[in-house]
Amino acid sequence: MNAVTLSNIQLNNPIFKTQFPSKPSFSKPSFRRRSFRRLIRRSSLVIETGVEEDPRRAFSEEDEAEAPSSPTESVARRLILLRHAKSSWRDRSLRDHDRPLSKTGQADAIKVAHKLQEMGWIPQLILSSDALRTRETLKIMQEHVEGFLEAEVQYVSSFYSVAAMDGQTAEHLQHVICRYSSDDIVTVMCMGHNRGWEEAASMFTGASVELKTCNAALLGTTGKSWTEAFALAGLGGWKLHGIVKPSSW
Repeated sequence: MNAVTLSNIQLNNPIFKTQFPSKPSFSKPSFRRRSFRRLIRRSSLVIETGVEEDPRRAFSEEDEAEAPSSPTESVARRLILLRHAKSSWRDRSLRDHDRPLSKTGQADAIKVAHKLQEMGWIPQLILSSDALRTRETLKIMQEHVEGFLEAEVQYVSSFYSVAAMDGQTAEHLQHVICRYSSDDIVTVMCMGHNRGWEEAASMFTGASVELKTCNAALLGTTGKSWTEAFALAGLGGWKLHGIVKPSSW
């Protein structure tokens, strides 16, 4: 399920510097590095949708996720971290990057798409790994929920490799989101792989988050822009609204 491990690769490697189109520069928010273990000690709670709270109710009542009416307003910003659906190992000759979804994975992608739609967590921007199993997960979601089809989609090849690097994914996601997202976009979904995705969810929220295949962590914070949102929340400051699972509730 995990991306292939690549050793001795850093985010300042040219592979990460050449994945994005040129855009106006933005000021980097302060993103303090802390020990992953230290961060998750803050809480061992893992919230599951339908068990601890209703993510739709919690977000709409507290945050009112609406596009900003002016650039000076601080608004709620939502981040969906979705791990790809279950893949198939039937053809052992395929590269890990090229493995397709299994039948179970295809069914799970449909279920999660509908659950996110029911809760109103439909992204305006989708940033996805270019691995086949991730692209197929998104394609199925688009085929069954129109909202996913209407979202802007960007495939980010570095999402595949960064997920295998200890402690690198959270910061990488921050920079990619800030680069691709405009301030009027309030809901972003990032699709990728473990171990990076559950590690990033844990680092952002300060909770111990487990993401099995086709699980989506729902995170929220506020800010006038995505840059400000990441700067203000830092590591451990995002609220974990819930974890959507194909088999939950």
